[in-house]
Amino acid sequence: MVSASVQPTRQVQLQPKAGAFTLPGKSILALGLLLLGVTLAVYLQVHRHPFANLDDNGYVTKNSHISSGLNWTTVEWALTTYYANNWHPLTWISHALDCQFFQLAPAGPHDVNLALHLINVVLLFWVLWKATGYAGRSLMVAALFALHPLNVESVVWIAERKTTLSMLFFLLALGAYRWYAQNPRMGRYAVVALLFVLGLMAKPQVITLPCVLLLWDYWPLGRLRLGAQQSGSSRERNIPPRSLYQLVSEKVPLFVICLIDAYLTIRAQRVGRPQSWPFTFPVRLENAIVAYARYVQKMFWPSGLAPMYLHPGNSIRPGQVFAALVFLLAVTGLVTSCWRLRYLTVGWLWFLGAMVPMIGLMQVGRQSMADRYAYLPFLGLFIMLCWGVADWAEARHLPTALLPVVSILVLAILAVVTYRQARYWADNAMLWSHTLQVTHRNWFAESYLGDALRDTGHQNEAAQHYFRSLAINPTNPDANLGVALYEHQTGNLRESVDYYKRFLAEADDDRRYQALINLGHVYRRLGDAELARQYFEEAAKIAPK
Repeated sequence: MVSASVQPTRQVQLQPKAGAFTLPGKSILALGLLLLGVTLAVYLQVHRHPFANLDDNGYVTKNSHISSGLNWTTVEWALTTYYANNWHPLTWISHALDCQFFQLAPAGPHDVNLALHLINVVLLFWVLWKATGYAGRSLMVAALFALHPLNVESVVWIAERKTTLSMLFFLLALGAYRWYAQNPRMGRYAVVALLFVLGLMAKPQVITLPCVLLLWDYWPLGRLRLGAQQSGSSRERNIPPRSLYQLVSEKVPLFVICLIDAYLTIRAQRVGRPQSWPFTFPVRLENAIVAYARYVQKMFWPSGLAPMYLHPGNSIRPGQVFAALVFLLAVTGLVTSCWRLRYLTVGWLWFLGAMVPMIGLMQVGRQSMADRYAYLPFLGLFIMLCWGVADWAEARHLPTALLPVVSILVLAILAVVTYRQARYWADNAMLWSHTLQVTHRNWFAESYLGDALRDTGHQNEAAQHYFRSLAINPTNPDANLGVALYEHQTGNLRESVDYYKRFLAEADDDRRYQALINLGHVYRRLGDAELARQYFEEAAKIAPK
C-alpha cells in the first residue's frame, strides 16, 4: 500500500508526513491505467455470461415494462411501482435503456455493469486523492475496491445494476461535497442533494450518505472545530471550520430526504410479500453481530463466496455471538485508543454505519448476509487498512520497495481469486453447484440448481434437487413448483396436484397465475370439470394485463 506522492499543503496532526513511500506524480496516470486494465482483464469474461436465473428474469427478461425498451409508459411505471419490493426508478430506467439498445441479449447489460464499476474505481481514487492529498494510498484503496472478490456479485449480476449505479452517484456526491465545503453556497449544496437523490433512486443503500459526510468533515476535510482547533487534516487551506452543531444543521435537508426514502423503501418492502420472516428482534440482532464479524473476516480471507448465505434463524450458537461481539468491541476499543489517527475512526464508523441498512436488523429476504452488501461499506475498511499500514511502515522506516512489492502481490492474489469467482457466474448450474459446495443445507441453492438443470433439459436431475430442497424446507415454494411441473410433465397428474397447492399456499399473485392455469388443465384431464372451471376462474381474476 504505497504512500502518497502529493504532499499536503499544510502539515497537521492528523496528516502523517510523506516519507520514504512516495508515488511520483508522473506515475499516477500510468498506474491508474494499469489498474483499470487489470480490472478489465479480470472481468472481461462477463461479456459471455448469461442472465442469472436469480432475479434477472423479474428485473429484465420476463418484465414486460423493461423488455419493451425505454418509453414514457416505462418511465411512469418506474417512478410509481413497488415491483420486486423496491422503489428504485433510476435502476428500472437503466435496465429499460439496456433493452432499448441491446434487446434481450445479456452481453450488453453485463458490459454496462462492468463500465459502471470501472467508473466507480476512477471516481473513488479521485475523491480520496483530492480530499487527502495522498495519491498512493488512494490508489491502493481504489485497487482493493476494483479487485476484491466480494465485489464480484455486484459487477457480474445484471439485477445488481442498482448497486453499481447507486455507488456512482454516492461517489459523485462525496466529491461534490468537498467542492461545497470549500465555498458553502446554496447552489453547490443543491448539487450534492441532487446527486444524493439520484443515488437513492438507484438503490436506498446510499441512505447513510449524510452520516458519511459528517465523518468526512471530521477526516479528511477537517471541517469540525473542536474548541479552538480544527479536527482534521484537510489539504485545502480555504475550507472554513465549523462547529458540530453547524455541521449537523446544514445536513438537515439531507436527513429529510433520508426520511422520505426510508418511508418509500419500507412501503415497498411490505408490498407483495406473502409472509413476514419469522425472526424475532433478538435473533436478528444476534445475526447482525455475527454478520459484522463475518464481513471483516471475508475482507481478509474471501473464500466460500456464494450468492446466498441462508439466515440461520434460531440456530445461532451463543458462543458465535459472544466471539463476534468481543471482536467488534476490541476493534472499537483499538480505534478509540488511537484517536489521533482519525482515519481509523472514520473508516470503522463508515463500515459499521453504511452496513446498517443491510445488516438484517429489519429482515428482508432469506439471507443472513450478502457479498453485494459490502460494495459500499468496505470502503471504510479499505481506508483503515491502507492508511494504517502505510503509517506503520513509515514509522518503522522499512525499505522503500517493500510496501509496493507487497501491495502488488496482494492485488495479484485478489485478481486471481476474483477471476475465478466471476467464472462461476458463467453458468447457472455451475454457480449453484458451487454454492452447495461452500454452504450447508442450502435449500435455496438446491431449488435454483434444479431450475438451472430444468432449463437445460435435465428434468430428472432437476427433480432430485427439488426433492432435496423440500427435505430441508418443505414449504419452499420454488421447489414445490418444480416438483409439480415435473410430475405434471411426466404424467403423474394426481401427484402434481399436492405440490401445486403447496406452491399456491406460499406464492404471491405474480406467480400464482400460471400455477392456477396448470391446475385447471390437470383437473380437466382428470375428468373433474367443476374443479377445472374454478381454477380457471380464479386465474382469470389475477391474470396479468
